[in-house]
Amino acid sequence: MSTATGKVGNDRRTYFWEEAVSDWHAHAQEDRPRFSEHITRKLRGLRDGISGEPGTVPAMRDAHRVRLTDTARESDRLPASYIAEHAALTLFGRHQQAAAEPAHLPGTGLGRACRELRRADTFSDSAVERRLMAAAGAQDLHELVQHLYRLVLLLAQAGIGLDYTRLLHDLTRWEGPGRDRVLRAWGLQYTEPAAAADGTEAAPYWVPYTPNQADNGAQLAALRSGTGREAGTVPAMWPHYRTHMPTNLRDTGALTRDLIAEHTALTLFGRHQQGHRRPMHIPGNSPGTAARLLLVKDGNGGEALERRFGTLLTSIDAGELAMHLRGFITPLARAGIGLDYDQVRTALRTWDDPKRPNAQSRLRNRWDRDFHVEPKSKNS
Repeated sequence: MSTATGKVGNDRRTYFWEEAVSDWHAHAQEDRPRFSEHITRKLRGLRDGISGEPGTVPAMRDAHRVRLTDTARESDRLPASYIAEHAALTLFGRHQQAAAEPAHLPGTGLGRACRELRRADTFSDSAVERRLMAAAGAQDLHELVQHLYRLVLLLAQAGIGLDYTRLLHDLTRWEGPGRDRVLRAWGLQYTEPAAAADGTEAAPYWVPYTPNQADNGAQLAALRSGTGREAGTVPAMWPHYRTHMPTNLRDTGALTRDLIAEHTALTLFGRHQQGHRRPMHIPGNSPGTAARLLLVKDGNGGEALERRFGTLLTSIDAGELAMHLRGFITPLARAGIGLDYDQVRTALRTWDDPKRPNAQSRLRNRWDRDFHVEPKSKNS
């Protein structure tokens, strides 16, 4: 730890919650699973900090590992790392107070802990999800911590621990550019998109989609809300991802090409399916086929449509392709013409992938060919 900046380095001191776990296990080896008196005393001090401002609670000072420089003490605002540690310590104190065993559980991020809470059947799935979604929607660190105070009590009642070192890093990044990664990690941990029983990836949302279900409207609205947002950062979309990721990427909130492509395809499908009583995912309907069907169905405006489709084909990268697809979806939806969203996701995934340099030209040629082939039917 650097005492000059308050940042945690590779040579940092053990965090208090890590010290508490070591203390517990040392006594457990002697068949006396409990905390030492000095740890118990510090835990009481942490709870005093719930209503106190960072740096103003004398009982917490020995528990802090982020040290303050004289300059930081005299500043109008304490370092973000110190404020975040104060929050993490008070949350740990509240969690540990209601827990029978050490509340710090390395490797268990907030999303995974909530997933375990949902599986525990102690509370309803909707109750757990509402609490996590509320935390994810917090506008600042103070609001986030207030939501987490309530959430850690539920975890304690169910006997579920939490990695407080990881939570500290999440809190530190909440009001900065790292927030999107924190949200993505929570969402992927909570939903944990997994492979199907046969080892293949689970079918994406649009494949099993069934019209006329009671909750379709809310689900499609959730998908549309992700338009223009970074993949994994819209809590309402979390339950609809199917991209399987290795545990280390999921836990760290990595932003992969696969996830970006699925996210964009979901937002497009949400717009396309809105207001339709039959599925707009039509296997085999490439953008070229759909454009041709639109041309046949409209019977006019061929030059304008061909220019729009040509612009789509000449997209430089996946971002530009997504932009043109959004514009293309509007007339398709108006005409009730569907699109193969598996193809759309594949195109978004590979369009500018340097590992697949020929993918863009193959897709472009195929779609252009589809556009110039007379469809067998005028139906979508």
